[in-house]
Amino acid sequence: MKTGSLDVKGLSVLVTGILMAASASGAAPDPAYSVVVRHGTIYDGSGQKPFVGDVAIRGDRIVAVGANVPGKGTKEIDATGKAVAPGFINMLAHPEESLLVDGRAQSDLRQGVTLEVMGEASMGPLSPKMKALMSERQGDVKYAVDWNSLGEYLNGLEKKQISVNVASFVGASTVREYVLGEQNVQPTPEQLGQMRRLVHQAMEEGALGVTTALIYSPAGYAKTPELIALAKESASCGGIYTAHMRSEGDRIVEAVQETIDIAKASGGPAHIYHLKMGGRDNWNKLDRVVSMVEGARAAGTRITADMYNYTAGATGFDAFMPPWVQDGGLEAWIEHLKDPATRTRVIKEMRDPHTSWENLGIKAGGDGILLIGFKNPKLKKYLGKTLAQVAKERGTSIEDTAIDLVIEDGTRVGVAYFLMSEDNVRRQIALPWVAFNSDADAPSTEGVFLKNSNHPRAFGNFARLLGKYVRDEKVIPLEEAVRKLTAFPAETLSLKDRGRLKNGYFADVVVFDPKTIQDHATYEKPMQYATGVEYVLVNGGVALAKGEPTNERPGRAVLGRAFKGFKDGGCRASSQDWTWSR
Repeated sequence: MKTGSLDVKGLSVLVTGILMAASASGAAPDPAYSVVVRHGTIYDGSGQKPFVGDVAIRGDRIVAVGANVPGKGTKEIDATGKAVAPGFINMLAHPEESLLVDGRAQSDLRQGVTLEVMGEASMGPLSPKMKALMSERQGDVKYAVDWNSLGEYLNGLEKKQISVNVASFVGASTVREYVLGEQNVQPTPEQLGQMRRLVHQAMEEGALGVTTALIYSPAGYAKTPELIALAKESASCGGIYTAHMRSEGDRIVEAVQETIDIAKASGGPAHIYHLKMGGRDNWNKLDRVVSMVEGARAAGTRITADMYNYTAGATGFDAFMPPWVQDGGLEAWIEHLKDPATRTRVIKEMRDPHTSWENLGIKAGGDGILLIGFKNPKLKKYLGKTLAQVAKERGTSIEDTAIDLVIEDGTRVGVAYFLMSEDNVRRQIALPWVAFNSDADAPSTEGVFLKNSNHPRAFGNFARLLGKYVRDEKVIPLEEAVRKLTAFPAETLSLKDRGRLKNGYFADVVVFDPKTIQDHATYEKPMQYATGVEYVLVNGGVALAKGEPTNERPGRAVLGRAFKGFKDGGCRASSQDWTWSR
């Protein structure tokens, strides 16, 4: 596996010497470069004002950044009038399946994304039962489940050849399912020990940390002490605890406090996935949440967040139904819904505005729930319609309709929930400790991906930031937006030599036009590529040229610092053995 980090063998001494000389002179000693990006306006990721200059690359590394870099490149890119920035980091991506059938990741690549960070659950470790369920539950995207561990999955992606870099967390829910199945049970001390060992193994295979998805079953069955134990294991391996919190609405204050408490107890950092205030009654909680996070940061707890730039989220009807009915997994959930008495009880809870679980459906309402994903071909006629519209067509309540669709489709059904405030989106974008994510797969507008719909964030999140919020609305300056897309997430994840245009760093580079970059995906027509990105280089390879994917597939697995292949890799006895930057 390519590690995406420094080679520690004998050649590294020579390479280091060359890079040091290049850094001192501002140019590499050999005038021949692989690629030189000329005359662009360079936003180096630091957040400082840009300057006009060149970026020279040899192999997979940047070897010179400055005005009028001497020498020639095998390939020269004229970036006159364009912005040149480090490649963008998608802090929460879900191309786990889409990359297996199309390694180009076009929806993100065409927006300048060079690193997809996969999280919430993970593609390993997998037990035989988990592998069987993963195969049985596949929708339109079909693939062989020919791996067992997270490391094997990442290695397999590299062998398939991909256009973008990938990184992954290990899912707390994944190791929970491996040991406990999908039932609502609590681990014995021995079982929790096994879960910790699985986290440890995944960290040494390259995981960046441990993640949760606490509004979903079986993930939400985990109690705080279990999460602290897994976060401690991650922290002792130099990892970060990342949370899709138990609530992003009615109990968001309590959920943020739990996240802070877990970070403090683990000794490592924490990160909040897709920060939002869901539901109109919760929009005014942003001030309180910001105060909590900034207070924790000021007190020495490293905590950050990310977001997508839309007022609707996307998930399934499992977020509209109580966790107890989902006990046992998807197939058990569907069987429970077929029982008339259970169905009556579920509907009563679906209509209750004061449930103990996060009910996204009641906050969005039938008109605020958009249907975007089905497995059953007979139901695809409903794609792009609201739940209220389908309920009217069928002559049933929205709750009955949601239940019927889950049963008929044999899945959780893909839906978008309209829950957030546009004003809060703008305010969150301006927070210095918030990065960005698509929370989506990375499809193309062709082939199997045309069989379903999507959320527009899959095709437009990063271009929307740079076009709508930076250029048009001036929420933040471009240099700050680039920092929050590059250096800041790289530092948050403790990634070495990525996220900046700097001598010795990996050559992940994007050339785009700030005047024209634009998202085109809408809720009505989400499958539309963004425009305005002209070139994307990944590890020095040209993955996108003149706005179109090339035949190069230079993507790699970018691995966490406990990866055993690194000189200083492997987990430590304590999280205190790692130095955390803030």
